[in-house]
Amino acid sequence: MTRNAWAIALLSTALLSACGSEPSDQQQRDKREPEAATGIIAKQAVRASEYMVAAATPQAAAAGREILAKGGDAIDAAVAVQAMLTLTEPQSSGIGGGAFILYWDNASQTLYTIDAREKAPTAAGPDLFLDANGQPPEQFWDAVVGGRSVGTPGVLKGLELAHKRWGERPWQELFTSTIELAEAGFEVSPRLEQLLEMDLNPGLRKLQASADYFYPNGQALQAGEVKQNPELAWALRLIAEQGTDAFYRGPVGEKIVAAVQSSEVSPGLLTTEDLANYEAVVREPVCNGYRSYKVCGMGPPSSGGLTVLQILGILENFPVAQWEPQSIETVHHFTQASRLAFADRNRYIADSDYVDVPVINLLEKSYLAERSRLIGTSDLTQAQPGVFASYSYADDQSPEFPNTSHISIVDAQGNAVSMTTSIEMGFGSAVMASGFLLNNQLTDFSLVPEVNGTLVANRVEGGKRPRSSMSPTMVFDRSGEQLIHVVGSPGGARIINYVAQTLIGLLDWNMNMQQAIDQPHFTNLNNYTALEADTPMAELVSKLKRKGHDARVTGLNSGLHGITIEADGTLLGGADPRREGVALGERN
Repeated sequence: MTRNAWAIALLSTALLSACGSEPSDQQQRDKREPEAATGIIAKQAVRASEYMVAAATPQAAAAGREILAKGGDAIDAAVAVQAMLTLTEPQSSGIGGGAFILYWDNASQTLYTIDAREKAPTAAGPDLFLDANGQPPEQFWDAVVGGRSVGTPGVLKGLELAHKRWGERPWQELFTSTIELAEAGFEVSPRLEQLLEMDLNPGLRKLQASADYFYPNGQALQAGEVKQNPELAWALRLIAEQGTDAFYRGPVGEKIVAAVQSSEVSPGLLTTEDLANYEAVVREPVCNGYRSYKVCGMGPPSSGGLTVLQILGILENFPVAQWEPQSIETVHHFTQASRLAFADRNRYIADSDYVDVPVINLLEKSYLAERSRLIGTSDLTQAQPGVFASYSYADDQSPEFPNTSHISIVDAQGNAVSMTTSIEMGFGSAVMASGFLLNNQLTDFSLVPEVNGTLVANRVEGGKRPRSSMSPTMVFDRSGEQLIHVVGSPGGARIINYVAQTLIGLLDWNMNMQQAIDQPHFTNLNNYTALEADTPMAELVSKLKRKGHDARVTGLNSGLHGITIEADGTLLGGADPRREGVALGERN
């Protein structure tokens, strides 16, 4: 079997298990996507007049609101929310992972984007996931579980950078709520219990520290159980008192490196030097006009901002506002625009510190109009990337799993944060250090470095940041001076579709934030058209198949959190009914 064939087979297997599969594989699909079986619980839009936090657990949103109530700003609240998510939503994000942060400084009318994405260890090379015969693992889990997949965590450095520049409250104060709850114990959520009962990540039972924490006495943590985490309290207390040096140059970091290098499964390459040398980076946002708005996101190494903007830019050439949101016209055109955008994404986008990414070319209105003309009445089947002179890469081979967490915050001064944060797979690498899980972000690199002799842009290289689909987004008026929407989602590669669909709901159909988040989902990652189970989308299967779509009904587990700033300054927040998150303001 050729290396290319191995990669394609591996990619297909991983995507089927992660994002829904063939009908004959229904049981496996349900095992990996529990929310498809739990149904959607309706949530109401939340209004506030001063400040708001929307986050993935009630405890995390409350921690952020508490900081805002004390006069803290959006950055202060983001630190508190992330600390609490590490404790209460350990499967999705935490201080052992990375993040992309959009920060709107209302006083200076400036948008900043912070790259706190993990980095590959210096010693990592293109063969990181290849065996002695140059082949990738037969089972994707063999790449995920253990120390080999762990990248240098970045989220704390990113938050510290932001706090030093824009924070108002003392750094130490931002961890108090989480430290206290970790010591007293937090209530295990139904979702955490469900994911553990389903053995979502098989590594948790294989690695002793994780097994002891999540499966005490061999049994999964139960919903309603009060779970203490004194090790995390110890780590956060050091970080609160000493800053991130305790993590990157001190005792917490030493425990991280020891856990990675001595992992019972696939020991990794991370060193104390990798931690000490890590820096978060302030980068330029990527922005483009859409109708009468300016939409901005995160640039490379995230593919999210560019790909969302490409989908919107292609759809801008069609009368979307005239179509019904759940119509065949909408689903067909949206999925075709997504096919075209993902074809470009998979070919061209990677860490721009290592690879020349054609950012300007990808967002040219004339190019997007040209791409829109490829959309006809039938499914494109397999869209091809555009061709740009001087850019020659092979298509990427890196499946992404549906986890992660998103935080949206607006403070009393009008500053805002849109932050998507992740440890990648549910429960990350399953390696645990000091009470928190470490990421498996290195599997976001292509597992093979080349295809038929052509290098993959997103191949593993020492110090490089893996490509991501995280898509924290902000929407402004055309001038770019008035912030209107703050939004983002978890969900693996489908994040891009979830965010783009929500934006269309907001900007074309004048939905409020909760209505836009509630929309039944449809996605296409340039493979098949997925329609959200137990929603009206399922009724479109036969019509889409007549258009040539490989249409499948499956669970589509977004976790959107968003806030709208209305014309009179009122804040309106929404939280995804598919997960446990909430929006909290000063009134509720």
